[in-house]
Amino acid sequence: MKKWNLIVDVANCSNCNNCAMAVKDEYEGNVFPGYSLPQPRHGHHWVNILSRERGSGSLMDAAYLPTTCNQCDDAPCVAAATNGALYKRPDGIVMIDPARSKGQKQLVDACPYGHIWWNEELSVPQKYSFDAHLLDKGWKEPRISQVCASGCLSVVKCEDEEMLAKAKAEQLEGLRPELGTKPRVWYKNLYRFTKEHIASSVATVIGGLEEACVEAEVKLVRQGSVVAEQATNCFGDFKFDGLEPDSGEYAVRIKWRTIEKEFPLVLQKSVNLGVLRFES
Repeated sequence: MKKWNLIVDVANCSNCNNCAMAVKDEYEGNVFPGYSLPQPRHGHHWVNILSRERGSGSLMDAAYLPTTCNQCDDAPCVAAATNGALYKRPDGIVMIDPARSKGQKQLVDACPYGHIWWNEELSVPQKYSFDAHLLDKGWKEPRISQVCASGCLSVVKCEDEEMLAKAKAEQLEGLRPELGTKPRVWYKNLYRFTKEHIASSVATVIGGLEEACVEAEVKLVRQGSVVAEQATNCFGDFKFDGLEPDSGEYAVRIKWRTIEKEFPLVLQKSVNLGVLRFES
C-alpha cells in the first residue's frame, strides 16, 4: 500500500515558520472528532524549527531544522500505549486516539524525539497527525507542505520500496538512525545541521596590494591522504563541509602558482581559519 512520507530539505529552510503557524491555525481551538482535540494556545510545538550557527566571521552559516512527529514504522509510543490509544494507520500515519489516550501521560516520554506533548487541561497526549483529517477528505498534501514557500517541505505517497530507492538516490536520511524507529520523515542536506566545516579565505599580497586569490588549489588532508579538494571561488573562499565533529587532526594544503603552504588544525567544531595570505 502507498504510504505518506515527508521530505525536509534543510538547505532550503529559511525559518519563516509558515509550517508551524499553519499547524497552530489548524488545531488551536478546533476539535476534529476521531482525530484530535484542540491544541493549547501556548506550550505545544507540533512543528518545531531548531536553529544552529556554524563557524565564525564572514564564513559563518546558519541552518534550520524543522522537526515534528516522525510517523515511525517502529514507533516506541505505539508500544507504550494501552487500550489501543496510539496506533499506526495503513497509510503510514501514526495517530493518537483522543478518547482512549486520556490520562496516558507516559506517552510523552515514550517518544525519543520529544514530539508528543501533554495537554494539561484536557489530560491527553497530543502530536501532529500529518493533517490526517484533511487527507481523508481528499486533500493532496498536508498544510505544512502546502504553505512552505521555500521548497523545504514536500510530501510523497508511495510504496515502501519506491521510497527506499528514492532515499538512496537522493541521499535522504532519518533523524537519529541509531534509535531504529524507521521514521517516515526524511531529511536532505542534514549535514548542514549535524556536521562541521573547515573554511577560510585566501588572499594574495602583491606590491602591498591585497586581493582575493581566485582558483587557488585547496586540498584537505587527513592522516597523509587527500580526502577532498576544491578551488577557491571569486571571493577567494573555500569550505570543506560534512565533516564529523571532534574528528581530530587535519591539514589544509593550498597551492598558488608555484607556492604551496600547509596549515594544520584539530577539528572539534566548525572553524574559520581566517585570511590565509600568499605574498609575492
